[in-house]
Amino acid sequence: MTVTRFAPSPTGYLHIGGLRTALYSYLWARKNGGTFRLRIEDTDLARNSEEALGAIIEAFNWVGLSYDGEVEYQSKRTEIYKEYINRLLENGNAYKCYMSKEELDSLRAKQEAAKQTPRYDETWRPEDGKVLPQIPEGIEPVIRIKAPKTGEIRFVDGVKGDMKFDASFVDDFVIARSNGMPTYNFVVTIDDMLMEMTDVIRGDDHLSNTPKQIVIYEALGFDV
Repeated sequence: MTVTRFAPSPTGYLHIGGLRTALYSYLWARKNGGTFRLRIEDTDLARNSEEALGAIIEAFNWVGLSYDGEVEYQSKRTEIYKEYINRLLENGNAYKCYMSKEELDSLRAKQEAAKQTPRYDETWRPEDGKVLPQIPEGIEPVIRIKAPKTGEIRFVDGVKGDMKFDASFVDDFVIARSNGMPTYNFVVTIDDMLMEMTDVIRGDDHLSNTPKQIVIYEALGFDV
């Protein structure tokens, strides 16, 4: 069965592009006799706005969009996300990184000066025979996923067709911040898997997120 979703963040008012995306998702689900879900991506607690959330629901009512089931709020699902982060740590597909902000800023500056694409240098990535640095005092670690170093990441885009990225396109990106809160790409992947999404309709600016989300799927053993 076709399952689609619209997943706005209540950090500002819904613009016409977002509403158009919601409409496409709704129509695709209805055309195929499927389900259309509404998920509120409200993990950015500092920027969330009750007014913006109300405006999203009001916009849905205004254009006559009806969603199936209850509205899902990511802020109420943090324990679920942490469970999957722990699973990745346990199976060796994620690790703790203790690099400070100053160290990361310095690394980025050096890479930019050398006209290189800024990316994490795997200082804390565990490897056979590798000696990791001593854990520093006073720094809470972030959690990074172990991205593949070789191969290709492939998927089919309904508009662009077959898409292919070299695995080196994705570095060991952060999946949980130092305060324990999971990051955007991680929670989106977990939710789409658990809600059994079959089709994701979103702006072209999200295309570059797809390889990262596929890395998470595969690290957890999910079918993409």
